[in-house]
Amino acid sequence: MLSKALANKTIFLTGSSVVMSVKERITQHGGQVYCYPLIETVEKETKEDQIYLCNLTAYNWLIFTSQNAVKYFVNKLERALTTLSSTIKIAAVGEKTAALLKKHGYPIHFIPTVYSADVFIKEFQLQSNERALFVRGSMAKSTIRDGTGADEWTVYETHAHQRYVEDLKERIRNVPNPVVIFASPSAVDVYANEVATSISWDQVKIASIGHITTAALEKYGITPSVQPKIYTMQAVIEQLIVEESST
Repeated sequence: MLSKALANKTIFLTGSSVVMSVKERITQHGGQVYCYPLIETVEKETKEDQIYLCNLTAYNWLIFTSQNAVKYFVNKLERALTTLSSTIKIAAVGEKTAALLKKHGYPIHFIPTVYSADVFIKEFQLQSNERALFVRGSMAKSTIRDGTGADEWTVYETHAHQRYVEDLKERIRNVPNPVVIFASPSAVDVYANEVATSISWDQVKIASIGHITTAALEKYGITPSVQPKIYTMQAVIEQLIVEESST
């Protein structure tokens, strides 16, 4: 019989997509769960697009760290009636990013052992005669560029999703024992600037996926209560269940 470790807990997931098994796991243990994607993305179109599209063969590697980068990159290729040369190798950070690339027919030639940018640059070996292009969003950190020397192509912009921000503030004020789970530095920044200005960090329990997200929280003086060594939403929920079971 499953415990009710999360009874009276209201858990807010700040990412844009969450697998059903995670939501089911929370409800099985008595918790309530809501998904509030705090950021929204829009494709960025500039004169740079044509330059990169025409010069993709100059690169030996393409680097992706998000599903959104994959989506907007593919959109640009399809509109330009361009196909990716089979000589270009693909590096991906994260299972979901890699899965979406494979879905579009792109084989993965490198994926780090831990799904974070700083681990990526430690493990990714770019030869002296090779060039890499980092396909990114507007809020991506400089870690990949600084660590690999890759050129950068910004294919989408990230903004605060105002409707969800306002709804989240209202919901947190009216539920018992709120837990907010962050899976990206972008979500942390939006929460800090749009939510935490009117709702104290002390009013919620904070969980974090990955040490880059944790570092973003620490920038605001916040140490997450839950931060598993495995960087997945499932791992966060399992650790939360264990901690609440022992209290």
